[in-house]
Amino acid sequence: MKFAAVLNRDGGTLRTTDLAAFSDRMRQTLEAAGHSLSIEVVAGKEIAETLDRAASRRAVDVVLAGGGDGTISAAAARLMNKKKALAILPAGTMNLFARSLGIPQSLDAALESFADGEIIAVDMATANGQPFVHQFSIGMHARMVQLRQGMEFGSRLGKIGASAKAAWETIKNPPAMNVTLGIGDAEVTARVSGIAVTNNLFGEGHLPYADNPAGGVLGIYVTVAKQRAELVKFLFDVARGKWRDNEHVEIHQADRAVLQIHSGGRRFRAVMDGELVRLDPKTIIEIRPGALNVLVPARIAEAKAA
Repeated sequence: MKFAAVLNRDGGTLRTTDLAAFSDRMRQTLEAAGHSLSIEVVAGKEIAETLDRAASRRAVDVVLAGGGDGTISAAAARLMNKKKALAILPAGTMNLFARSLGIPQSLDAALESFADGEIIAVDMATANGQPFVHQFSIGMHARMVQLRQGMEFGSRLGKIGASAKAAWETIKNPPAMNVTLGIGDAEVTARVSGIAVTNNLFGEGHLPYADNPAGGVLGIYVTVAKQRAELVKFLFDVARGKWRDNEHVEIHQADRAVLQIHSGGRRFRAVMDGELVRLDPKTIIEIRPGALNVLVPARIAEAKAA
């Protein structure tokens, strides 16, 4: 296969990686397996343009994207409904979509898995037409990300620490939003502290990612927790994958959800694949079954086919 690698030198663990040495190992590993490879190492501000070029090259079979959640989501958006496949170098903090695909969490192990990897189709989702691969969320998560953006950190551990601080500040002053949520033929209006709509249902007993990335459904998680103790328990349960154990979380699934915000002129933000975005008064979220081709380890492809 012909690979076009795009590495965000400002993203995730790549900021502290010897990219020249790693690029040499990429060439050796993939070329030894009979593949060809081009590599572009660019700054974060150049990622969108570079991914556009890679995705538009006719001779390319696989776009290999390395960086944090924003880089991976941007690459997936450009490959949605195309024959080219996405290969993910998991260089972010949590790498939740990569985990869902069964990709090893170290850069070198992920690279080695691509040498004999296979291409499978998995789902994507859209929010008012904008693609995402992991999650669209409002309320608590958006508040936490917004607070974290105002903090300084220079490493993965620093980001985890900043996230913990932002979570505590959010717990002390939680958001409350009046929303109408349409799921199938049902529609409910409620005051919530957070809603997450995910690309397939999260698995249980681990970090929040989908066990089946080709399940064909949206996961819809609504929390009405308000008191500090309730919010602490909610975040603790989220971190350990115990959604269903939390009495303040409602879980639904559907292929389409309609979210309407009743803000009285107040502006809110949403988080889509880890990035803050404008929250429209009405958001239509839909699952897109099989919309993305991905390169995964051979054992994962074999398990899916079994």
